[in-house]
Amino acid sequence: MKRYIQYEPFNIYVFEASEWQHPVHNHSYFEIIFIRDGRGRHCINDNIFQYAAGDVFLLGPDDYHYFDIQEHTHFCYIRFTEVFLEDHSQPKSPNWIRTVESLLHSPYQATGSVVADSQQKALLEHLLTVLIHEYTHREEGSYELIMNGIMKAILGILARNMVRQDLVRRKDTRNQKLIEEVVLYIRQHIRQPELLRIEQLVARFNYSASYLSTLFKDQTGESLQQYIMKYKLKLIENRLLYSSLSVSQITYEFGFTDGSHLNKLFRKYYGMTPNEFRNSILSKPSEQDQA
Repeated sequence: MKRYIQYEPFNIYVFEASEWQHPVHNHSYFEIIFIRDGRGRHCINDNIFQYAAGDVFLLGPDDYHYFDIQEHTHFCYIRFTEVFLEDHSQPKSPNWIRTVESLLHSPYQATGSVVADSQQKALLEHLLTVLIHEYTHREEGSYELIMNGIMKAILGILARNMVRQDLVRRKDTRNQKLIEEVVLYIRQHIRQPELLRIEQLVARFNYSASYLSTLFKDQTGESLQQYIMKYKLKLIENRLLYSSLSVSQITYEFGFTDGSHLNKLFRKYYGMTPNEFRNSILSKPSEQDQA
């Protein structure tokens, strides 16, 4: 499988096509794909989704895909690396970093278009138009400031829609908004285990422990603790794959009391320790093709 490599932290690629020219591939970067016109099928990780104007797809480095174009299609790709997020986001807002983490490292990334609501699609199209203009005229003053603000808005809207769609797929009830808020809260505070205890959730959302636990399980199919643990492990997995942080640093970052606790948990779910997992990935041969 081809692997496309990008060395710059951020770029935008706009093009039109009637036939798809690329083989099945994955990337060394994150990719937001906007369908501005056209229709067809998008195959992501062996799952096939219909696409049409206004659809938005989010792909991580491990996701592989190709398009089957059925009607001439206008694409816009926003491609960025972890370096872009670290350089432009981290010093400004911890909550922003948590939101981005929840978006990019969600276990539910490759499930079709991130956005279903027509108003949300129109809003994103307006933001994209301004972003492309600024990127095209990036020799002008304040380009980076404007671009970063628009990217924050786009990623924030995508994060909100991903949570919303995930809950709609599971069960659409009047309690959906409450569970959406709980999920966002969990994702934003995943590195602060003391804020994710049931008594803290009860105080934060003003519902009894039994009601909140039962409702969450009914809406998501998982208990609160299962969801928290699986989401945390997914973030740790991505840290091991895409960061240079040591296992000790990752242990501290996610609030584990010591390395043995993380080792035991990781072995339970992955059948190996974090170090063994990282080494097993690094030792695999991969085809490095530059786009």
